[in-house]
Amino acid sequence: MIKEILKILQNDAHTTSKQIAAMTGRPSTEVTRLIKQAEKDRIILKYKAIVNWDKVADAQVWALIEVKLTPEKDTGFDSIAERIYRFPQARTVYLVSGTYDLFVLAVGKTNHEIADFVSQKLSHIEAVQGTVTQFVLKRYKEDGEIVEGKEEVKRQPVIL
Repeated sequence: MIKEILKILQNDAHTTSKQIAAMTGRPSTEVTRLIKQAEKDRIILKYKAIVNWDKVADAQVWALIEVKLTPEKDTGFDSIAERIYRFPQARTVYLVSGTYDLFVLAVGKTNHEIADFVSQKLSHIEAVQGTVTQFVLKRYKEDGEIVEGKEEVKRQPVIL
């Protein structure tokens, strides 16, 4: 039951408990209780909007940064990742397999701000051995949503 609710909310966080109840055939009070419990248990971390910043005057610069690290003795990569994800420029931080250890999605107002983040903050962390920075030139799809191009209407009908 909770998986079905989570999929509905992940697709459209604006869906109300009443709408979810109609879609799942469950009582609205049960849906509300399950959502509140999922929030409390940090299963639902955040509700968010996906914004096409290219259509807003305050455009952003996005960069994909691969980071090579020396793991720390007791904590491995975790404490280093925590230092990095606490920087406001770091939007997403993943531990990954391959040549590099961390993948960081960084966002800033200018290329210079991203360059400063890499050269003044990341490179000063002792465990950082090297980085590769790639600037995002155009976003086509983000978090399952098409940013550029046409998208079919995919909302489910709401039965009241």
